[in-house]
Amino acid sequence: MIAQNNTPKTAVLICNTGSPAAPTKEAVAKYLAEFLGDRRVVEMNPLLWQPILRGIIIPRRAQASADRYKTVWTQKGSPLVAVTSDTAQGLQKELGDEFIVSWAMCYGVQRIDEELRRIAEQKPERIVVLPLYAQYATQTTEAVFDAVRRVQKKVRDLPCIVTISHYFEEDAYIEALAARVRAHWEKVGDLGDEGKLMMSFHSIPAVSSERGDPYEAQCKQTAEKLRLALGLKKDQVVQVFQSKFGKAKWLEPFAVDTAPELGRQGLKRLDVICPGFAADCLETLEEIATELRSFYEQAGGSGFHYIPCLNAQNDAVALYAEIVRKALSKV
Repeated sequence: MIAQNNTPKTAVLICNTGSPAAPTKEAVAKYLAEFLGDRRVVEMNPLLWQPILRGIIIPRRAQASADRYKTVWTQKGSPLVAVTSDTAQGLQKELGDEFIVSWAMCYGVQRIDEELRRIAEQKPERIVVLPLYAQYATQTTEAVFDAVRRVQKKVRDLPCIVTISHYFEEDAYIEALAARVRAHWEKVGDLGDEGKLMMSFHSIPAVSSERGDPYEAQCKQTAEKLRLALGLKKDQVVQVFQSKFGKAKWLEPFAVDTAPELGRQGLKRLDVICPGFAADCLETLEEIATELRSFYEQAGGSGFHYIPCLNAQNDAVALYAEIVRKALSKV
């Protein structure tokens, strides 16, 4: 937590999914038990799911997942944790001394319930909870809110809590994404007539959309807004989903299928951005920048480029400050 000398009126807690404490089999196993054990993530009766998770999934996946984490681990540790921490520090500077800014995760290190309790001890008048998910999804956004509600049930003197459920429609969000793409094009040249921009979002189970989850629609709106901001034709943009888990039907098309198909068609330029990820992490750095590149090139494609997430850059921090101030103006 970033401490201040005087008690601020408003605290801000930025939240993300989480990370194992280390890229080891033991740490990853613990993380997977928390993450995949959350009924928001896997909507299955725990009496049926927990034996499968702990008896089959974790033993089979823990070491392989740990090996994947090792490929993206930095001197600061998990890239997701490092970027989120840097973002909190930047947001503290942007908002000033009237605020206290901290960060927390749903699973793994620096849990939301622990951080909320520490914030409450400083007696702010209100706490703004900002999940760093531009598009609302039950599996992500509500997992954050569940953690908040658990604390509210146990701690009776919590201050007023203001929650932010999405920000995909914010102009500053779209412009920050567009700025990432333009900066990339300034370095390597624009797409030209033959290139394509792939926008990859984390997939969710299709049944969530069937039950009314707005995530799929918000992803499509984000992709369209970004396309228009960049002045691209519709056939220059490909929207896909990634990171499917399990055998159930998830939102499609998948990046892992689409990129190789474009490679087989002989595409000479493919730029990929992941608009739904606020910070680079395992799913962007390993799954997209490394693994998807390999699938695409092995299929015959060339000119693959991964465009980094918003991370803790100044425009991202300014975006979050704007979102916080806008939310407070409605209280």
